[in-house]
Amino acid sequence: MWRGPDLARQPAVVPSGLAALDAVLPGGGWPRGALVEVLQQSPGRHVWQLLLPALGRIMQDEAGPVVLVAPPWHPFGPGLAAQGLRTERLLCLQAEPRAARLWATEQALRCAQVAAVLAWLPQVRNEELRRLHLAAQQQERLLFVFRDAKDRRQPSPATLRLLLEGIDSIELNVLKRRGPPLVRPVQLPATSRRLAALLAARHSLRAPSRPPLSAAPLEESHGLDRTAAIP
Repeated sequence: MWRGPDLARQPAVVPSGLAALDAVLPGGGWPRGALVEVLQQSPGRHVWQLLLPALGRIMQDEAGPVVLVAPPWHPFGPGLAAQGLRTERLLCLQAEPRAARLWATEQALRCAQVAAVLAWLPQVRNEELRRLHLAAQQQERLLFVFRDAKDRRQPSPATLRLLLEGIDSIELNVLKRRGPPLVRPVQLPATSRRLAALLAARHSLRAPSRPPLSAAPLEESHGLDRTAAIP
């Protein structure tokens, strides 16, 4: 349920960099000063492909770091740098107890130098989410909170609520947004254009149209394999 003032207020947005997604997001991008909740069955999958264009843009516009609170994996810096992200501006905070994760997230939101916050909070409560939402609102901060897909039926103060699924491609269900509900999921590529081109080139080398009768196996490219491992 939305209140009248919430619907009337037009929050500032950061374009996602994905045309199909911007077309269904109110204002045409990720809302600033609001909680964006991303639900996943497998934590970490496709997160960078979904958020990297917007994070790259905000790093160009602002000088502060992007804070990752308790990420389930360590970001692969060379792969992210190859896609244009300034990895020296990523600040990873490891916090195991639930209370420590919440504290680190709220403190990052209240820090004037921080550009955006990504937090993995699998056991967060509704009232705690509301406090984080208010902190993001006060500082006009980009805030993404990641939770388990099983929490989709629990109430949430999030302005935007998404269910992120898929393996070979991204299937993004918009569970909650300002305005009318979205019936069909948004289909997005699971790899960047550059990586898709590299994989296609490797596939064409491995599967020639008329292979010779006796051919030595192609040597694996370590660098390409590492790049292909980017979520």
